[in-house]
Amino acid sequence: MKNSFRLNNSRWCVTINVWLVIAIVFTLTGCSRKITESGMASFYGAGDGYHGRKTANGETFNKNKLTAAHKTLPFGTVVKVKNLSNGQTVKVRINDRGPFVRGRIIDLSEKAAKKINMRQQGVAEVTLKYRKK
Repeated sequence: MKNSFRLNNSRWCVTINVWLVIAIVFTLTGCSRKITESGMASFYGAGDGYHGRKTANGETFNKNKLTAAHKTLPFGTVVKVKNLSNGQTVKVRINDRGPFVRGRIIDLSEKAAKKINMRQQGVAEVTLKYRKK
């Protein structure tokens, strides 16, 4: 009788541990999903008067930081931006709202635009990759 209780008890513990591991793995990986967007990017901060002004989240805009404006992403979201014409990428943090020009999906800081070599053209076709919770 004692042996069958121990056997059932150990099966119960194994079952609980397996479900616990599954729950932890799901929590760490399953609650967020990778999203990709494609469209046109522009940049701001080069002689347009935005450098030093407040962004939508209250930070002071600094054209020399790797930040960006997006219409809907939560502030603090890190986005990987890829310039499709040359394959160069940069990671930026969303701290502002915009762009407010039709057809554009992200507005990069001047430094971010330089990193993906789009400053000269002013706009570039890009993909955005980020995790959405």
